Amino acid sequence: MKIGITCYPTHGGSGVIASELALGLAQGGHEIHIVSYATPFRLRSFHQNVFIHEVEVTSYPLFKYPPYALSLATKLVDVAREYGLDLIHAHYAVPHAASAYLAKEILRSKRLKTITTLHGTDITLVGTDKSFYQVIKFTIEESDGVTAVSRYLQKRTIDEFDIRREIRVIPNFVDTGRYKWDSSNCTREHFAPKGEKILMHASNFRPVKRVTDVVRIFARVREQMPVKLLLVGEGPERLFVQQLVKELKLSDDVLFLGEQDYLEKLMSCADLFILPSEQESFGLVALEAHSCGVPVIGTPIGGLPEVVTDGETGFLLPVGDIAGMSTKAAELLNNSELYGAFQKRARERAVRCFDSQLIIPRYQAFYEEILNSTQHSS
Repeated sequence: MKIGITCYPTHGGSGVIASELALGLAQGGHEIHIVSYATPFRLRSFHQNVFIHEVEVTSYPLFKYPPYALSLATKLVDVAREYGLDLIHAHYAVPHAASAYLAKEILRSKRLKTITTLHGTDITLVGTDKSFYQVIKFTIEESDGVTAVSRYLQKRTIDEFDIRREIRVIPNFVDTGRYKWDSSNCTREHFAPKGEKILMHASNFRPVKRVTDVVRIFARVREQMPVKLLLVGEGPERLFVQQLVKELKLSDDVLFLGEQDYLEKLMSCADLFILPSEQESFGLVALEAHSCGVPVIGTPIGGLPEVVTDGETGFLLPVGDIAGMSTKAAELLNNSELYGAFQKRARERAVRCFDSQLIIPRYQAFYEEILNSTQHSS
């Protein structure tokens, strides 16, 4: 197959999954064309069968904002024509699915199919903006195929947008061969020179991630044992988090590592992953932690319970329950037998349910199903 994939090139889960899907499909012999405003960070090296097409957005005095959606649609038309694409897979409803629909209409092609994957924020955040509601609903209904990364997101999309067509659940995935605990990856002595336990958090530092909760949880655990905290990512809350770290006099034990392209080496250093979000449509980073045998302390929100099994691979407590989360974190870190059981089950769950070798073929089968269908129900 010749597949066009359009996605955000950033460190968020949608960009990671789109990139890893592209690599997996390319390894299977398919020709993959990535269309985005920059090269996704996971695809910066040369990969056979993966071609990058950057969208050029020109600023005109007439436009207050550059019309990226139109530029993307134009590039998709050009790529589809030149390379004879069989389908366009849009990761995110806005603007990618809308641009894919427009490209298909411009081409007037009945052969070219469009597939939309909903990742979460396009529904839970953008979808709540009434100015986008009709566009999102339209692009979902007019796509030849639609997938969601969790059962939670599937249900929420159907309920909020009154969708009457199938949305197939294909969960996020992880390369468990790469994301695994490896002592050669681990640089624990660099972060914890005195053998301290290591807590870790990674996100885009938006308010919904509640990174200040991570710091307060860490502070309580630190009162009971020597620990270090690794904070990975960038975002609007970082300055507030840094200020809180200073106020609580934690600066010597908290390390801000910024954005990291690959987390597997850092995950091999971590003892616990803390994810106290108030919104998670899936929680890809929690899955990456589990794949490395790292238990997760999180919240029973959105799609996270589909990844973390409460009381078996981690603990899920109410949003804002800093005391409860710190208690459970200390309980795991203080009980080597309990921790070992959680560690083993976390790894087993990632391998058994979310390995890329299991999930990528489901996407391929879905592509073939859509390509072989003459129409979709709407």
